[in-house]
Amino acid sequence: MTVCEYQPGLEGIPAARSKISYVDGQKGILEYQGIPIEQLAAQSNFLETAYLLIWGELPSKAALEDFEQDVRDHRRIKYRIRDMMKCFPESGHPMDALQACAAALGLFYSRRTLDDPDYVWEAVVRILAKIPTMVAAFELMRNGNDPVTPREDLDYASNFLYMLTEREPDPFAAQVFDVCLTLHAEHTINASTFSAMVTASTLTDPYAVVASAVGTLAGPLHGGANEEVISMLDEIGSVENVRPFVEQAIANKQRIMGFGHRVYKVKDPRATILQQLAEQLFEKGGSDPYYEIAVELEKVVEEKLGHKGIYANVDFYSGLVYRYLGIPRDLFTPIFTMARVAGWLAHWKEQLSVNRIFRPTQEYVGVHNVPYVPIEKRS
Repeated sequence: MTVCEYQPGLEGIPAARSKISYVDGQKGILEYQGIPIEQLAAQSNFLETAYLLIWGELPSKAALEDFEQDVRDHRRIKYRIRDMMKCFPESGHPMDALQACAAALGLFYSRRTLDDPDYVWEAVVRILAKIPTMVAAFELMRNGNDPVTPREDLDYASNFLYMLTEREPDPFAAQVFDVCLTLHAEHTINASTFSAMVTASTLTDPYAVVASAVGTLAGPLHGGANEEVISMLDEIGSVENVRPFVEQAIANKQRIMGFGHRVYKVKDPRATILQQLAEQLFEKGGSDPYYEIAVELEKVVEEKLGHKGIYANVDFYSGLVYRYLGIPRDLFTPIFTMARVAGWLAHWKEQLSVNRIFRPTQEYVGVHNVPYVPIEKRS
């Protein structure tokens, strides 16, 4: 066995072999099961993309219809989960509520027959169907309202937006939202996916796998970054303030949220697609001053930091789109979860096929043979 040199954060060290997604950070390429993300964003939808990621191929028309119908049939959540949410503090972050609810699903569907294809199918369907319902329910309940019952006649994206407002969304807005989910569905072994894989390797149930990944995604260095982008645009306030803001941030060695990526050294291809979607939304529904600030910010950051490979990432424009759709800022990361759960489940299923429990080693840098000092002799 070759002993690798220690790398903080395991940067660049392969942790698995996978067919699920591919990234070329130098060329700005992202593929799901070999299909370029640009094609999926333009021609597919989120549930078809989820099927592709999890089962490794595009479904037939009949298979997709069955999958979509099963998801529609399982959107409701147990009343005990709703009752549990009523006990959550209104000030709690939706990601914390979602992690608790995702884990609670395992109490109701605890059979761990991981070698049974029917169990795998049912778990995938339940998780994909119920996560959006739980996100929307907590948003309404923390504001003192009853949750909205999901509608089986609406597609995946439209139903979620309906559950947030009890109004059918504009079809174009729902289409844009669906593309956002597709773009966020998978991105190789990032922090939350690795967390999911480590948990999956113990052969626990998929609900615990998703709950562990939700907790990882909640951090501001991962899924929480899109919230921080809007806060940053709030702080900048106007196009005129962009250049001074960037120059001060660089001088103080502060991170500019929404820029830079551990993998991409060019503009994130998902950011390019999201920017196009944002422009279409604003052309249809009216201009947004935040977008004007964002465009200028990207221009100045590229001018100042592009030579270091720092460009806009997926978080930079996703928050702008969600904000324009009227989605509360602290729901941005739960929506990221709704999408990324497809990738987590794909890696869960792939992990089961070649499972070996994760057990990395470490480099010990502590001391040895330290004598125990009785408490009465300690200073």
